[in-house]
Amino acid sequence: MSEIAETVQEAVESSHGGHHGPSHGTGLGSWVAILVALTAVMMGLCNIRSGKLVQAMDRVEAHEVDTWSYYQSKSTKQHISENMADLVEIQLLTAPAAARAALESSLKKYRGQAETYGVEKDSLQRAATALGRTYEQLDVHDDQFGMADASFSIAVALYGMTALTRRRWLLAFGIAATLVGAWSGLNGFMGWAFHPGWLSGWLG
Repeated sequence: MSEIAETVQEAVESSHGGHHGPSHGTGLGSWVAILVALTAVMMGLCNIRSGKLVQAMDRVEAHEVDTWSYYQSKSTKQHISENMADLVEIQLLTAPAAARAALESSLKKYRGQAETYGVEKDSLQRAATALGRTYEQLDVHDDQFGMADASFSIAVALYGMTALTRRRWLLAFGIAATLVGAWSGLNGFMGWAFHPGWLSGWLG
């Protein structure tokens, strides 16, 4: 971004001494310089926010992975307890009276463990699912800032072409790109649900 801005600035400065006349050159060059500065400021703010957003996404994703791992662990322990309970039930069918009390106690223990693990597993599943939804919401805002960054970069490039070619229609397209970037960035800052999914998919 800084290299593009410097190139635009050089083009603006050189255009002031061009053959289009001092008044015309200065007016267009000044507008280009102002727009580049405004676009660079908005781009910088969006990049700062986007960086923090990516960090938050990494934390949520790591927490989600850990939660699913705990869920899998509880699920495995539940199956083991259920299998042990089934084995004890089979043993009870042929166990002598002296051993039945101990086996019934073991059966109760394994069934209680299986029930506890099942409750904990369901709680972890709900937590992991909620984290997944949170990640998806953050990803929407990350796409918004990504679109803003792309729009601002296109705008600065168009401003540079405007300064070099003196074509005002390029300036109009540059302003349009800046407005698109500003709108997308505003959605990201405000947490609005606008999602340029089709554009994000096209950009890959």
